[in-house]
Amino acid sequence: MRGTTHLAIGTAIGGAAAAYYPFNPANAAVYMAVAVISALSADLDGPSLLSRRIGKLSKVLRSLTFWTGLLSAAAAIYFYFIHDYYTPATTAVALALFLLGLVMREGIIRNTLVSLVGAALLYTSLQFDIQWLLGFGLFVVWVPWLKHRGLSHTAWALLLWILIGRELESELQIAGLTRVAAAGYLSHLLADTLTPSGVKWFYPLYKKAIKLKVW
Repeated sequence: MRGTTHLAIGTAIGGAAAAYYPFNPANAAVYMAVAVISALSADLDGPSLLSRRIGKLSKVLRSLTFWTGLLSAAAAIYFYFIHDYYTPATTAVALALFLLGLVMREGIIRNTLVSLVGAALLYTSLQFDIQWLLGFGLFVVWVPWLKHRGLSHTAWALLLWILIGRELESELQIAGLTRVAAAGYLSHLLADTLTPSGVKWFYPLYKKAIKLKVW
């Protein structure tokens, strides 16, 4: 399912929550944010709307590493043959950057950057003792390295997300946040279940994808 579809569903869930519970502009914004993030977070295991900008940054970093290494290696060769100047450390760094630029994959860079965001969330949660942020940070650190539509698209991930939502509701004292988080994440799994690839709801206990046809 397209990320924009998940976004639309999450927006609808957030809007419904804002209409159902006693209206307050600040609470409505929280409902919307929680619903949208919940509807999109399962796809942090690959390129998605949440990591799109990070994906673009990963392309830039890969190109920058490659060209910096190439130009540095060229400069080292120039100084060696023209000026008879050579430093092993500089040459080693230049070659390392060049080779790294050749072998690095954008996906690995993207995953690393997403995990670094998660690490920052973990640090913040530990500094200020925010339990829900601890769970969310662990999720963001872990999920990018999973196979697409693997463990992040399971009932177990949904249960973890519900626990995070419960801690968030307890922290903010806004009624219904647990339900909104659960509905958002569940909507993602249900929507993907309607696609030809389906979802492995109970992986790794049951490894076959579950698919539903509505036509």
